[in-house]
Amino acid sequence: MTPDVTPALANLQWTVDHHFLHIQNHSPFARAIAVQFELAYTDMRIVELALQLRDPVPVDLLSAFRTTYAAIRNYEWPFIAGGPEEYYAQHGADFSDYQQQVTEFDALIAQISALATN
Repeated sequence: MTPDVTPALANLQWTVDHHFLHIQNHSPFARAIAVQFELAYTDMRIVELALQLRDPVPVDLLSAFRTTYAAIRNYEWPFIAGGPEEYYAQHGADFSDYQQQVTEFDALIAQISALATN
């Protein structure tokens, strides 16, 4: 039996999308963002484990999921660690790559959701 990861997928996608908009809109640091960041990591691990338990393991999808989420975490972490100032010190004001990663992540979530319903 494969675990139902639908809630984890929904929370993970909402968090990634919300954090991107929060950071892009120059919003101040909020403790809730840090908590969401940690909870999303737990959801990512749940999804990762569910993909690993599939037979056969969707290796390419799993790899893309891990790589894309790692890239997103690299954008989110400076904001979590030091607020907007730290984010802009590390990444500047060009959000194009960050947005591309989020778009790719949303597409991966859709693919994983389709697998989860099969």
